[in-house]
Amino acid sequence: MAEPEFTAMGVRIGKGLRSLTRAGQVRISDGRVELLTSYGSEIDSAPVQAVRASKPWFASDDRALADLNGTRYLLTLGDRDPAPGEPGPPAARRFIEAVRRAAGRA
Repeated sequence: MAEPEFTAMGVRIGKGLRSLTRAGQVRISDGRVELLTSYGSEIDSAPVQAVRASKPWFASDDRALADLNGTRYLLTLGDRDPAPGEPGPPAARRFIEAVRRAAGRA
């Protein structure tokens, strides 16, 4: 198995107004985007070319939207990249860039 292109842990994953997990994981690996619970169970996954990642209009900088298989998920990542050795998820902006880069979109 190849090294993941992007991994974020401690991510709050929600669907609509419902929170699915408060400490989930988002991973881009082998051409797929995976949303996982804190226990490692899969919430959803899709080929990276079929995933749309964007920034919500009226949300803080730590949030990103991800559309997988027709379902929209609200991801709450960090508002800034953590310092080396500091715990915490990377910035939402980095997730959006990673999805676009992995899908071959600039």
